[in-house]
Amino acid sequence: MPHPALAKHRPWLLASLVAGVSYFFVSDDPIGGAWLMLWKGAGVAFLAIYAAFRGKGVDGLLIAAVLMFGAMGDVALELSFLGGGSLFAVGHVIAIGLYLRNRREHARGSQAMTAAALLLLTPVIAGLITYPVDNWHVATAYSGVVGAMAAAAWLSRFPRYRVGAGAVMFVVSDLLIFAGEAGALPRSVTEWLIWPLYYGGQFLIATGVVQTLRKDPPPTGA
Repeated sequence: MPHPALAKHRPWLLASLVAGVSYFFVSDDPIGGAWLMLWKGAGVAFLAIYAAFRGKGVDGLLIAAVLMFGAMGDVALELSFLGGGSLFAVGHVIAIGLYLRNRREHARGSQAMTAAALLLLTPVIAGLITYPVDNWHVATAYSGVVGAMAAAAWLSRFPRYRVGAGAVMFVVSDLLIFAGEAGALPRSVTEWLIWPLYYGGQFLIATGVVQTLRKDPPPTGA
């Protein structure tokens, strides 16, 4: 049974966990159609609502927007790969803005190198995986945006082993999607990994950002 405090104080987070975890087990269910599409989007949509209610200030609204674009992208991917990717890209751009607003004051050399690797290697790997499949250049360009998001997250003040790690999990899940689509890896492998990495990454990002914002002191004069 879920912890009573979780159900009482964070019902949207609990709803997200139920929807996100259960979707993994029903994603190939013959129920299909609109119900399954909505089920797919529900996990991250509930995270967006959680962030909207529990976050603080402009940054709370930004992380809620990031997650809502992700939820819309989850649903849209079932109809159009390009349409879903576009919605995710918008969310990533908002996320980059959020993380740049919350840059870590002093980043060590190893941290900067990790961020640089995410920024540069993510599109390179995507290009190597997808070339010469149709629209490989679109996948590469999109991966550049994902890599920039992960790099910005890694250098932000938010907990690196929650928000930064969650962003890296997002990168890996996207690369696995491309690997499956391009035939670089069998789908029997990628389909077992993509959703846990993706949803787990979004969960870590949402909770890491929101809990950091809630610990911030109130503005002077508030």
